[in-house]
Amino acid sequence: MDLLARREHSRVELAQKLRKRDFAAEEIEQAVIELIDEGLQSDSRFTENYIHYRANRGYGPHHIRAELAQRGVEELCIEEQISYYDQSFWEDHCRQVWLKKFGGELPEDYIGKMKQLKFLQYRGFSGEMANKCLENIYENQ
Repeated sequence: MDLLARREHSRVELAQKLRKRDFAAEEIEQAVIELIDEGLQSDSRFTENYIHYRANRGYGPHHIRAELAQRGVEELCIEEQISYYDQSFWEDHCRQVWLKKFGGELPEDYIGKMKQLKFLQYRGFSGEMANKCLENIYENQ
């Protein structure tokens, strides 16, 4: 309960933190199941909050998806929550991340464009989405 009072945790994260505190495996499993049954722990709620938090920090769907998988969230839960945001949301988000990083300055050459595309891909946007984002920016300029 103390861990969940601070922030949401995935089921796997919660179990790992309890293991570090030297609880027995049976106690951990029983405690986690009770928390889930009481609605105090929910991977779905954790995933929803995590996506919102990381998107606000400038990360795209691929990066967020990988981080959630690292935290032990099931793929079905991740896809369910990420699909809540439509493609236009992620495209607009990609543009906002680009604007914040590059201040609206279009690259002057191929190398500059590749640097901007690489940055957007590093942030978790697909190559296709990053390329589409820059193309839309060029069209509107």
